Formats: sequence, C-alpha cells, structure tokens
Amino acid sequence: MSDALRLRVLTATEVLLEDEELRWVKAQLADGAPIGIYPGHAPLLAEVVPSLLRYADRQGEHTREVRRGVLYVREDQVTVFTEHLPEPETALEADEEAAATERRFDRLVRELWEMLELEPTGE
Repeated sequence: MSDALRLRVLTATEVLLEDEELRWVKAQLADGAPIGIYPGHAPLLAEVVPSLLRYADRQGEHTREVRRGVLYVREDQVTVFTEHLPEPETALEADEEAAATERRFDRLVRELWEMLELEPTGE
C-alpha cells in the first residue's frame, strides 16, 4: 500500500489528465453520493455524473470537469473513463457567440413581422 494516489482521466482517444502523488480524489457518483478516495481504498467500479472531479496534492486542491463516465479504483490508482469535454471557450469567444445569436434572433423576428405584414410594437 502506497501513501499516495495516481489519477488518470481518459477518453476513448486521449489522456485528459494524469497526476501522481495525490493525497485524495473526490468524485460525484450517479447514485447522488459523493465519494472520497484515499490511499488504501478498496477496489471500486462506479458510475460518475457530470461534475467537478476534485483532487489534492502537496501544493493544494485542484479540479477537473468531467462528463458522465466510469470510475475505477484499484491499488491506489484512480481511473476515470469519461466522454470528451470540449476545450473551454474564452470569455471573448462566448461574448461574440452570444452577440451573433442575438443578431440572428433579431433578424428572424423582423422577418416574421414582415411575413405577417405587421408593424412591430415596442422598443
């Protein structure tokens, strides 16, 4: 038995996270219960839900977003098999996408008013 954990988060095509010398790992299980895994944990196979996977090393606590998947614990190794998670958007990209969506919506509303041959009332 080791005094540290090894964590791997995998998809079918890539390794999303690989870390060693961890003090603990915490995940949200599909039955609604959170679980804390420490060195020496019993073998486990469980379903995880979309959530933040939390883990700690000597420098502090860290998080990694995971989608639904399977958690496997064996001999101080924690492996999470999950779906691919797209890269997070930057704030600027999110703002630009929101503005483009709003422009499309406004255009569709104007077209609908024109099709109904009505005058818009309001702003």
